[in-house]
Amino acid sequence: MQSSLNKLPRDYNHPLFFRCWVASGHMREGSMAAVGEEDFAALQILLKASSKDVVRQLCQECFSSSAGGSDKLIENTCSSLSVTPNEASQLIRSLHNLTRHTVYHGLTSAEEILALFPEGFHQNLKNLLTKIILENVSSWRNEAQASQISLPRLVDLDWRVDIKTSSDSISRMAVPTCLLQLKIQEDAALCGNDFTTSALTVELNKQTLDTMLDGLGRIRDQLSAVANK
Repeated sequence: MQSSLNKLPRDYNHPLFFRCWVASGHMREGSMAAVGEEDFAALQILLKASSKDVVRQLCQECFSSSAGGSDKLIENTCSSLSVTPNEASQLIRSLHNLTRHTVYHGLTSAEEILALFPEGFHQNLKNLLTKIILENVSSWRNEAQASQISLPRLVDLDWRVDIKTSSDSISRMAVPTCLLQLKIQEDAALCGNDFTTSALTVELNKQTLDTMLDGLGRIRDQLSAVANK
């Protein structure tokens, strides 16, 4: 048996644009909720905040929380703003919707964010929220990408060509085959916050390999076309 072991270049994990990623449906349920009139009405509760830092901290916590907010976040909001639990829940949901909406739609300028607010919304509060969002939108985008449950990722690939040989009194056989080993990394969110890597080995004959390479070539061309738009 003859064999050769080779490494393929690790260029198959090119990043895709964030908008393509969110458009494919990878953001969690509720993270793309539209911002409605009731949300902007609830945001007026922020006028009770004692400082801009209170508003800033709340925006950061609401983006990272679920739409309903945790019991601790609701309790802290009640305490810092002197509001009822129901008002705190409404405010948390509204801030969650607003911040997630800006990230999902890729809003990165003051003009785009200011345009979300209805006419008559408190001017100073509107400007403050816009400033806070612009300060955090980049880190929020990274957080949203990192926290999503995704499909397993290909992290490495090895291949080896073997020659199958056999003989009997009638005939001899020498058939080349390809052994392809895929190293797969499971999502940390599915593995107890710890990445798990497994290996899958498949055997391909020349005809099957030709078919696979043709398909991969088509995929590469389509990805290149999307990335160049």
